Parts: sequence; C-alpha cells; structure tokens
Amino acid sequence: MVTELTRPAAPAGDAGAAARWCDRCGESVAAGPHPACAAARAWEPPRWCASCRRRMKVQVVPTGWSAVCVEHGERRG
Repeated sequence: MVTELTRPAAPAGDAGAAARWCDRCGESVAAGPHPACAAARAWEPPRWCASCRRRMKVQVVPTGWSAVCVEHGERRG
C-alpha cells in the first residue's frame, strides 16, 4: 500500500521534491524506515508537513480528512 509517507511530497512550485520528514512523527526519513508510522497512516491523517516539518492543522470528518500546512497548502484524504 502506498501512503503519503512513501510518496514524494510535492510542494507548490516544486513538483520534484521528495519527502524529507515523516508526516506522522515529524522525524527525518533519512534516519531509517518508519514501519509503525506507515502502519498508522493507513488509519490516521498526516500530522506533520513532509516538506518543511511544520505541524499541520488537521480536521477529520466522517467522509475523510484535510491537513493544512501554512507553507505548502492543503492535503485531503
């Protein structure tokens, strides 16, 4: 299963940028795999921006979720 954790984060204006931070725990993805985070992301929305490591404003509703980074905008799931 592919999640936002394994998918490159594409900030506005930089379509080729890869995720540098885990979007669940906020730690560096270069430090190693995050199997617990990848498993949790199947059920939870992202909490941290994978591009800039800012904490995102997250809203969960019965039909999905939205997460907003002040620098990189909104993601939905």
